[in-house]
Amino acid sequence: QEENFGAPSLATITEYLNKRGPTLYQDKEEVVLWMNTVGPYHNRQETYKYFSLPFCVGSKKSISHYHETLGEALQGVELEFSGLDIKFKDDVMPATYCEIDLDKEKRDAFVYAIKNHYWYQMYIDDLPIWGIVGEADENGEDYYLWTYKKLEIGFNGNRIVDVNLTSEGKVKLVPNTKIQMSYSVKWKKSDVKFEDRFDKYLDPSFFQHRIHWFSIFNSFMMVIFLVGLVSMILMRTLRKDYARYSKEEEMDDMDRDLGDEYGWKQVHGDVFRPSSHPLIFSSLVGSGCQIFAVSLIVIIVAMIEDLYTERGSMLSTAIFVYAATSPVNGYFGGSLYARQGGRRWIKQMFIGAFLIPAMVCGTAFFINFIAIYYHASRAIPFGTMVAVCCICFFVILPLNLVGTILGRNLSGQPNFPCRVNAVPRPIPEKKWFMEPAVIVCLGGILPFGSIFIEMYFIFTSFWAYKIYYVYGFMMLVLVILCIVTVCVTIVCTYFLLNAEDYRWQWTSFLSAASTAIYVYMYSFYYYFFKTKMYGLFQTSFYFGYMAVFSTALGIMCGAIGYMGTSAFVRKIYTNVKID
Repeated sequence: QEENFGAPSLATITEYLNKRGPTLYQDKEEVVLWMNTVGPYHNRQETYKYFSLPFCVGSKKSISHYHETLGEALQGVELEFSGLDIKFKDDVMPATYCEIDLDKEKRDAFVYAIKNHYWYQMYIDDLPIWGIVGEADENGEDYYLWTYKKLEIGFNGNRIVDVNLTSEGKVKLVPNTKIQMSYSVKWKKSDVKFEDRFDKYLDPSFFQHRIHWFSIFNSFMMVIFLVGLVSMILMRTLRKDYARYSKEEEMDDMDRDLGDEYGWKQVHGDVFRPSSHPLIFSSLVGSGCQIFAVSLIVIIVAMIEDLYTERGSMLSTAIFVYAATSPVNGYFGGSLYARQGGRRWIKQMFIGAFLIPAMVCGTAFFINFIAIYYHASRAIPFGTMVAVCCICFFVILPLNLVGTILGRNLSGQPNFPCRVNAVPRPIPEKKWFMEPAVIVCLGGILPFGSIFIEMYFIFTSFWAYKIYYVYGFMMLVLVILCIVTVCVTIVCTYFLLNAEDYRWQWTSFLSAASTAIYVYMYSFYYYFFKTKMYGLFQTSFYFGYMAVFSTALGIMCGAIGYMGTSAFVRKIYTNVKID
């Protein structure tokens, strides 16, 4: 593609592409209108290049756009130059910028787009503008294209602070005719500050609704109740247990043999036995700790910086933070594996490092095939795939290795308060509701209950057209989720150990991780009752990435639950006298 730039035009564009931060314009300086994507209104993620529809381009020379960030490339941002001549503070009277020769093929493309409620997105100075392609009459027989873009641009000083688009000029689509596309630009002075120019895109009435505040309050009540319950179990029941055990200490051997010993003290010789499949277990716990660290850091960054004002910055930040927190994964996974007497630590490190990236990349790879088949802009370019693989091998893996070595050396010694018996003790029969499988299924209900209203807001901002900006709420919900998860798993583990079943490691992990199953079930409800999505691409995108989200959330909750329970188990067995 041969490109012929006028000198000032090239300088403007290079400056535009390279400079992050506010663009300061001189009078009559070129302002670029970028066309991004077009797609069905109900399928937010199913987007195509704007010029995949037979729109015509303005007369100005084209400018090739490169993805500025990794996040943009992964999110399918496809900026192309509109060809419209717009200059700062220079009004343009209604003028034709190009003509469409409407043959049957082009008419069919437009009719298909109008039937499916296609709308497009454009950018001026990083401010998004949306417009609809056309509309059908009431009978659905005739179709009309909007041909006139009326732009109103607000400026404050030498910065653009507001853009509005009105679509006018309804023209009936008749084969073998010419359709003229026109535009006009009106500049008006605005009082909006540059820092506040994104405020009009936010929806406080939706995010700061009474329901949202009420749900947080509700969750807090649940936390107080649970913490009270756990304290009661720990204080009263454990005190009773300790009193009973110390009384048994004072009996002579004859009495003790006749007495009915029962409860969690009986399994002291097995409670610190390594879990089954320690390699997978420690990799999952390490990954969960890393996901928690990433969530915490990204939410804090989002609270300080308005990440929603830049395209793809949320995703770029998350990828960067994930790579940087890899030592956390190695440290917790590696030290746990060493404490459980694992020998194949290099294998554990590899599994820990690639568990989450493999899951995410595998899903993305599968959805990418469908995106390529659809010619959607969401198809991830090959270069971006290579970049992500390089991050995995050259950043995540070495940092994980550092973490693993530190973990093994600093906290890899199995300093348990009780000796582990050589022969495992048989597990007595117990009531059906004390079985690990039942505890696991029930464990996720309360953590899910504490977050499910927030899930609705997060889903709506991701799958519909809302910008999520209330990260303070998200932080509170994360804290509540952690407390609820730890409390629930401690109670579950206490009951399990009291039934003289010492298989608490996997039970505590899975009973917290089962939150993921409830979140995924909720995502089905959300899909069928709260959205109007359709088509193979959008459906597979939705359920694919929802599965990734739910699994990551489950692994995080599982790790939090296990860590809390591990501290609890260690504490109660430290305080009991054992022969």
